[in-house]
Amino acid sequence: MKTRITRTALFLGAAFGALAIGGTAQAQDAAAPAADEPTTEIVVTAERRPEALKNTPVSVAVIGGQDARDFTASGDDTLLALSGKVPSFYAETTTGRIFPRFYIRGLGNIDFYLGASQPVSIIQDDVVLEHVVLKSNPVYDLDHVEVLRGPQGSLFGRNTTAGIVKFDTVRPTLDGLDARGTLSYGSYNSISLDAGIGGPLADNVAIRVSGLFQHRDDYVDNTYSGPNSDGTQRPKKNAMGGFDERDARIQLLVKPTEDWTSLFSAHMRNYNGTSTLFLRNALKKGSNDVSNVSRTTVQYDEAANNPQDYDTYGLSWNNSFDFGPVTLTSITAFETSSGYSRGDTDGGFSQLGYNPATGTCRDCGQSMGRLRGLDQWSQEVRLASNGTGAFKWQIGGMYFDSRDITEFYQRAWFLSPNVVGRNPNNWVRLHDVNTSWALFGQASYQVTPRFRLTGGVRVTQDTKTTDLLKTADTAAGAVTYTGRRHVRLSDRQPSWDVSALYEASDDLSLYARVARGFRGPTIQGRSAVFNSDFTTANSETILSWEAGIKSSLFDNKVRFNLTGFYYTVDDIQLNGNDSNGNGVLFNADKAEAYGVEAELNVRPVRNLALSFGASWLHSEIKDKRVYAQVCALAGTVVCTVNDPTITRTVFGAPTVFAQIDGNPLPNAPEYNLSATARYDIPVSDSGKVFISTDWNVQGYTNYVLYKTNEFYSKGNFEGGLKIGYQGGNGAWEVAAFARNITNEKNLKGVIENYMAAVLNEPRVIGVSLTGRIH
Repeated sequence: MKTRITRTALFLGAAFGALAIGGTAQAQDAAAPAADEPTTEIVVTAERRPEALKNTPVSVAVIGGQDARDFTASGDDTLLALSGKVPSFYAETTTGRIFPRFYIRGLGNIDFYLGASQPVSIIQDDVVLEHVVLKSNPVYDLDHVEVLRGPQGSLFGRNTTAGIVKFDTVRPTLDGLDARGTLSYGSYNSISLDAGIGGPLADNVAIRVSGLFQHRDDYVDNTYSGPNSDGTQRPKKNAMGGFDERDARIQLLVKPTEDWTSLFSAHMRNYNGTSTLFLRNALKKGSNDVSNVSRTTVQYDEAANNPQDYDTYGLSWNNSFDFGPVTLTSITAFETSSGYSRGDTDGGFSQLGYNPATGTCRDCGQSMGRLRGLDQWSQEVRLASNGTGAFKWQIGGMYFDSRDITEFYQRAWFLSPNVVGRNPNNWVRLHDVNTSWALFGQASYQVTPRFRLTGGVRVTQDTKTTDLLKTADTAAGAVTYTGRRHVRLSDRQPSWDVSALYEASDDLSLYARVARGFRGPTIQGRSAVFNSDFTTANSETILSWEAGIKSSLFDNKVRFNLTGFYYTVDDIQLNGNDSNGNGVLFNADKAEAYGVEAELNVRPVRNLALSFGASWLHSEIKDKRVYAQVCALAGTVVCTVNDPTITRTVFGAPTVFAQIDGNPLPNAPEYNLSATARYDIPVSDSGKVFISTDWNVQGYTNYVLYKTNEFYSKGNFEGGLKIGYQGGNGAWEVAAFARNITNEKNLKGVIENYMAAVLNEPRVIGVSLTGRIH
């Protein structure tokens, strides 16, 4: 396998070398904006219209496509690699690459349930991706990313309380051949190929074909050699940690008439890899230090080395009709996916309760989530005014339908006095349906040449239904399932926003915005694995205030944006864990947060480009009545809990709960700092040597609802470095790179009961080749 992959890399490298040489004469920049070239004004579509960033009355950050490719040269997932690269944006996962979770200004959802909803919406090429598996769809042949912070709903897809991450890929063009590609090779036989090629097929027809291939060899050894029940070879060298990502997309652009533009897109994904590796007992009581924890060895007695396998297919059809005064846009999209993820959820082998004669350990466990089938269909229609008049408007509607059948499996050995022995076949099958419709509109009026008012409103009906199709088989002494088998929750609420923008000068704008958003009710069905009733949460609503400045100074050599914000979330949906590690949904009275975000891009001297980002956040849960179950194994609290606690009887056993009033939101970094720099050294009329680097520092981040000495991080940082040569006036580039160059071991997540840690990716050093023809 390794030989075949290496040969593939060499072949692709030769092909891209030919692409670069052949395209030298007519190429444009192949890499990120060079430090020795003039800058251009950034244009975004945060309000569904192309507009200069400094004239957009909403907090939005932009990352260019080549910058994103640099962050993922090691084969990292694009969505996760963007974490911390934008102020107030954070991403993490405890379910492998297939289930990333996103947070904006501290708002997110730590639930790992396949049917979980998230307050951050992901949009790719104008298609909303709602299901957590679809949100992991890889991003490639990328043009740029926009992160819209704060409640959204007047214009984009579904309503969201936290914000939107909007990915726009390179579209087909009628202007001639356009091709670009980046190939990299690094440690652990890591390969990443991100490429696209397109151009006109006829006078009014264009095509673009894009692809992504990523590979990494397995590099983590499973050293457990005792009896096992899943047939896995023990011990095994290079058992897990690798992946194969194969993705392709084809787009066809047709202009049947001068006023009608039709874009058809089809894509597919095949992913095979490793689920998240939980490192049991990596955290010692009283400490969150993971510096001595091995990334390359585990002791897993279950889960067949944590495999993960998913296939996804999608179609979209985007039609735009220009009727002169107005433009009608229709976006029809369909997505389907299936696959599974299997993991050793207790993080490995423990002597507690282990019986070498029978090969059983009463605290061992594994889980498996299987998406039998997911179908998502969405239809959006939007009518927008044209022209440059003082009054502009947009109205539209959307219908959304998502249906899936999921199965969950948990093999566990129980210590509860009510359950003795293990459940040998603990399968649960659920059917989830989410339907939603919305009507929305926005209008803006240019009151004076420098002052503009904008307002939007949306009415959304959101309905979720979960049916229990199969209950868990009961173990000896277990109580038969008596909970609900059918739950339906529905709510209809308005969202709105009002903003004002004042252009103090051609280079400086001031803005203010107030917005209300809501997230519909949620159902957590996975609890049925342990014969527990579903848990649910009612709708949450947010009222957000923000104000800031946006500037583009000294012929765009200096860009500075500063935003301050404050929000309250009423009936906030939170997720804790029960004694079995299952998510438990509940509403708290409210959460409050405030903070600032700043972004600076500057070119202090010729050939040097610098950028800095910073965010500071204070978030707080406010509800004295709400308690969260704490870390416990066999009835013993295993971590250091710093909140007031109470003891309640759950399933006949005393259980400890912590009061979470006043605590920060989970996975909400108190601050985030980022910096990038690039210096170019021209060596000829068409070539230059360059060096670039990027760094990120993450402040105090609590990973659970309650405060401990173990389940948090503070001062996590990572850096990247790239040194190379760019030739042919930007037509091609060859470089050496390093991601996580200092090989930091950062705590990114935890499994509380087992003091298990989730770590970041290891250091990868490699080389890359980039080429473009345009």
